[in-house]
Amino acid sequence: MPPMKKTLSFSALDARREEPPPSGPLSGPSTTEWRRQRLLQIGNPNATTSAEAPADETSSLRPNPELRPASYGTLPAAARINGGKQKSSFRARHALGALPSLLIPKGRYTNPPTPSVSSPRSLRNSSYFATQRPISAYDKPVVDIDEVPVEGAIKTNGIRVWYSSFTSIDWLHDAIKDSARLGALRKRKSRRGRIRRQLDRSIGWIAVTIIGVLTALIAFMIVRGEQWLFDIKEGYCTQGIFKAKRFCCPILDDDVLRLAPAFLTLQIEEGCPAWRTWGEYFTPVADRADWLETEAIEYAMYTVVAILLAVISSLLTIHLTASTSFSTRKDSGVLSSTFATENDPKAVTDSPPQARKVLYYAAGSGIPEIKTILSGFVIHGYLGGRTLFTKSVGLALSVASGLSLGKEGPFVHIASCVGNIVSRFFSKYETNEGKRRGVLSAACAAGVAVAFGAPIGGVLFSLEEVSYFFPAKVMWRSFFCAMVAAVTLRFLDPFGSGKLVLFQVTYDKDWHAYELVPFVFLGVLGGVYGAWFSKLNYRWSRHVRNGTWLKSYPVTEVILVTLATALLSFLNPYTRMGGTELVYNLFAECREGSKNTHSGLCVLNPPTQAMPVIGAIFVAMIVKGALTIVTFGIKVPAGIFIPSLGVGACAGRIVGILIQWMQFSYPQSAAFAACKGDLNCVIPGLYAMVGAAATLSGVTRTTVSLAVIMFELTDTLTYAAPVMLSVLVAKTVADALEPKGIYDLVIELSQLPYLDAKHEYIWGAHQINDVTDRDVEIIRVDRTNTVKSLRDKLQELVNSGNSDSGFPILRPDDEGMRMVGYIGANELEHALSIVADNPDEEVFFHPATPNGHIGPMASSVSSLTETGSNFIGANPYDFSCYMDQAPLTVQDNSPLEMVQQFFTKLGARYVVVTDTDGHYEGVIDKKTWLAFLDELEHKSN
Repeated sequence: MPPMKKTLSFSALDARREEPPPSGPLSGPSTTEWRRQRLLQIGNPNATTSAEAPADETSSLRPNPELRPASYGTLPAAARINGGKQKSSFRARHALGALPSLLIPKGRYTNPPTPSVSSPRSLRNSSYFATQRPISAYDKPVVDIDEVPVEGAIKTNGIRVWYSSFTSIDWLHDAIKDSARLGALRKRKSRRGRIRRQLDRSIGWIAVTIIGVLTALIAFMIVRGEQWLFDIKEGYCTQGIFKAKRFCCPILDDDVLRLAPAFLTLQIEEGCPAWRTWGEYFTPVADRADWLETEAIEYAMYTVVAILLAVISSLLTIHLTASTSFSTRKDSGVLSSTFATENDPKAVTDSPPQARKVLYYAAGSGIPEIKTILSGFVIHGYLGGRTLFTKSVGLALSVASGLSLGKEGPFVHIASCVGNIVSRFFSKYETNEGKRRGVLSAACAAGVAVAFGAPIGGVLFSLEEVSYFFPAKVMWRSFFCAMVAAVTLRFLDPFGSGKLVLFQVTYDKDWHAYELVPFVFLGVLGGVYGAWFSKLNYRWSRHVRNGTWLKSYPVTEVILVTLATALLSFLNPYTRMGGTELVYNLFAECREGSKNTHSGLCVLNPPTQAMPVIGAIFVAMIVKGALTIVTFGIKVPAGIFIPSLGVGACAGRIVGILIQWMQFSYPQSAAFAACKGDLNCVIPGLYAMVGAAATLSGVTRTTVSLAVIMFELTDTLTYAAPVMLSVLVAKTVADALEPKGIYDLVIELSQLPYLDAKHEYIWGAHQINDVTDRDVEIIRVDRTNTVKSLRDKLQELVNSGNSDSGFPILRPDDEGMRMVGYIGANELEHALSIVADNPDEEVFFHPATPNGHIGPMASSVSSLTETGSNFIGANPYDFSCYMDQAPLTVQDNSPLEMVQQFFTKLGARYVVVTDTDGHYEGVIDKKTWLAFLDELEHKSN
């Protein structure tokens, strides 16, 4: 048989794949490789197809995956080479500091394409979960052509297609689009129209209800799984191997204290015949008298099982949620370094290799990334099903391993994943990224609600710490979602105690005025610890974790940290127990006559019992604090809430026991006159709660939401003043020592493009001209613009590192250039892929009409042609329908604070700069503005 030709025309390729070209502006994206080939075809009809290209071939639109840079919210560090001409980036031209880029190979898909666009290549590259819905452009028709007259059509400001990964959303366009959708619904006066309006109003409530229920169910399974896995390190239940210790031994007798001076620890023996330790299992009955041998066996099993659980969690995180494994059909098809020449389609000029930076979506707490996403950034896959599965399973494993981390923070990420997945089933949110972020804000509230049993605190946490845009409607739905999640979790009863969280307590005594002094002292301690923890963790992550050989061996780091944690934690009962259980015991109130001494923390006779208990708690505090610094940031799901609460609660409990000891020794002192001789006047658990709140506030810099969470945990407002005082003192002290909290430092370390609307900048002598990019690629309507010439301009834009921006469209004036519109890179790529068969055809851009922009949002070009409509966009070479014909503009003599408000309050992606006469001067896009603010902040420090 003759050898098969390697060159295949695109018509044959389309026929073989049964994949027709996009039918119009509103058609959905085909595969990224298909669009890349369509663009490569322009001016080169005999281009080799991707399906039959040699394995070692690279081209301008098919670059080497290892050398294809995609900026993760940062600007390029160096200029790109294009056609022998060197074009520097805005950062380079303005001597701004270089920020490294994230290299993301685009060889695999998160999900395989739909059957209509499947191919052998795409199926080979499919990833773990094989389900995907057909994807359409975001700007779907809001009305039916045959139902609403043309005169009553809703006007919009140009079509926006899907958002690629690592780009910013257009808040303004999404708001306009939703307004158009609501306007179209209100035009329906029939009974069917009224029903549709009512259904549209209820969709949001239905969505948040489903999110609340599912979040509670997942939280229940994680808590139950973590309890059993944590206890399996020490032994198993003879009544049922899958029973956790608290369900195997629900009733605890008196805890017997035995002092072990050699380790300054307390050994607590608990009687539970149904629970069998590994020392008892592996040691013969005759040899159990040898206490040291039994302890050695238990020590070894504890360490081995802990390392095994942590390693499994790390492997799941690394192999299932690496950023290199996520690529969707919405990704750009022009992520190359140079174009092949017209005569040599295989020619390519490779960029120099750079150190690859890979993100692991399931690692950490996820709150910094959620903050960035809610601020308008797109990270495809971060809130997907694969990340949800890995985060949930990995979280149970990592917490059960005994590492100094918590599961409460990651619940926010898990709830956001649930919210994102649920929103996909409602086109109202699936096709509008701005409205989808309202659903994600409600999901964050549900995550905090199931973490702390505090639905009101969850709403306030979403408002204070996570959400970027929080209108009244979002607040109501967040409150409802948090309530549904809390009620569902209450019925599931994960701890078997009727409480939403294990450390929920109730105090029945009031505080006294003299206690304000130790409360302020605890606030200072919490602020100092929070500031230094943030500093040390940042330096450890930057200089050790990312600056040494550990960067290339994340699993080895997990093993070493887990080994150190197990070796240091086993000997002390307060480091050995889980973080949630430790906080519960430290918070607990010692009731007179109760048999439960809460792991020996109830000091009945301070002169004889206080010092051993204080010594053990102090050791636990030091060990927990030191381990948390090196643990937070390893490649496993990990939160910071519980470790911070544990350290603060230890400090507070020590202070409380010391105050109790003083009151016991000097009951007649004037300082304790308010106690009136009551020797149980001091509640050490209250001091633990105040210290925990202060420490967590120092670490995360939350205030109002944290105070409300503490009120909900104690079921009372009696201690509102002590908690509020300590939280305010802690935040003030921490801000004075380190202006940024742990989440802000993680954002800075990961170089996430987060624009903080709360931060105040000193502009000094800087002007708009200092940040305006005047060298951006433009499109002039007075010149002939062909499909091929626009393809070349698109590639130049990508080469300059501005793939998240677009092109100003200008027309000449007597004294300069006037704005006609603005077209984004994604929109231009989509438009060019439709008309790629005719590279020499002229493309047109028309200015806006007096009362509207592009006419009704039709489903395709063909539908407009069939109906005989004359709207702009009926001609496939008329790209006016993709234009933003009313871009935000600012005069070059405006203050910089106005530009800041455009980006923060209006959510702009770009701002066009004009002179006082309205002539075009340049563009400021969001990435350029972020780079400018970063440099401004570093100069001011």
